[in-house]
Amino acid sequence: MEKHDKGARTATRPAAADKAGGAGRAEGAVSRVLFIQATQALGAVLGFEHPADAVLSRHFRDNRELGHRDRAFIAEAVYGVLRRLRWLRRLAGDRATPRELLLAWFARGEGWPMRAFEGLASATERDWLAGIKAAEPGEGTLAERADLPDWLAARLLATHDEAALLALARSLNRPAPLDLRVNLLKADRDAVLARLDEDGIAARSGALSPQAIRLAGKPALQKHPLFLDGSFEVQDEGSQLLGLLVQPKRGELVVDFCAGAGGKTLQLGAMMRSTGRLYAFDVSDKRLAKLKPRMARAGLSNVHPVLIAHENDAKAKRLAGKADRVLVDAPCSGLGTLRRNPDLKWRQSAAAVDEMVAKQGAILAAAARLVRPGGRLVYATCSLLAEENDGVVDAFLAAHPEFHQSSAQAVLEKQGVALATGERLRLSPAMHDTDGFFAAVLERADA
Repeated sequence: MEKHDKGARTATRPAAADKAGGAGRAEGAVSRVLFIQATQALGAVLGFEHPADAVLSRHFRDNRELGHRDRAFIAEAVYGVLRRLRWLRRLAGDRATPRELLLAWFARGEGWPMRAFEGLASATERDWLAGIKAAEPGEGTLAERADLPDWLAARLLATHDEAALLALARSLNRPAPLDLRVNLLKADRDAVLARLDEDGIAARSGALSPQAIRLAGKPALQKHPLFLDGSFEVQDEGSQLLGLLVQPKRGELVVDFCAGAGGKTLQLGAMMRSTGRLYAFDVSDKRLAKLKPRMARAGLSNVHPVLIAHENDAKAKRLAGKADRVLVDAPCSGLGTLRRNPDLKWRQSAAAVDEMVAKQGAILAAAARLVRPGGRLVYATCSLLAEENDGVVDAFLAAHPEFHQSSAQAVLEKQGVALATGERLRLSPAMHDTDGFFAAVLERADA
């Protein structure tokens, strides 16, 4: 059950990669050596064999002489190219090298003047760049205008008209904000906001989740006292709504079926006031290992991480018919997180999504067996594609008449969240300024 842990990746990604605008330093202040480092990092990322954040982290570990500003420059440049890769290749050519893509990005994406390239680019390259700056590549296809691969644009057109698709694409090509979730076991939101203000960190209450704080910038928080004492975690505000849909209560038996590094597990545990039993299942011992120190920091004693081999593992089957609430934050394409992980649109494929859909159905069916009569099952993804979302839920309901759907909007309204989402939760970067999320609330009939 491979999955992307949205919250964890937000916390560990180079923060500078999401800085809006600019390249992290004054124009013309980039050395040849630093530009070579950025070119090497981009070349490694463009192999698309591993997630971009992991490739960058490895590059920085291998080049420890790079300072904070240097790492910021490299990360911002790489993510800028990834977001606008299709547009850049139309400008620079389909066979453009990583160096040429970077030069084109700074010339057109960042708007550097020609004098900024003196000392970085040869006379021949500067002549080429002058042509790039003057080039008008034409309108292009819808997929080209959206900076999406053809297959993804075609699938999104099943649920979006052309204008909506372009608006979504523009939102996905903007850096994501940084959100915090207040740990209700240790603090309340107003107190955390007051402390952040005292420390000169601009922040406001989240617009959707009552547990959310949205920061104005991207400050380094790993050493902040409130992070160290577990008063907050980094978690996208949209992700926090999934925990509210589960709506766990004190003393219940709850299962996070695809826990990852445990961002939502921690939220559920706090909502349960560290009572009852909360099982965190995952197929990766490395991800579960990351959860344990986070549990301790959060002050949770009710969480039980469990390594499983697959969705039908005997360790999961032992809970058949016993769970009050089960969350299935299913492994998915991750396309709702493109603001943070723009490489995903180039690393995913139509065939991979089709394989994922079959896996999602199997995981949902296996998780459903754990739900007691009268219990709740929440299926969620960070995907924008109907086949991973409505398609999986509709097929499940058709095959499991013992389950019926509750209104996600009504569940949220009961917890003070005013969001016109309808029967199923649908969050979009374009409409809600969150990552893209889908969720359905499924209730098992009483015996």
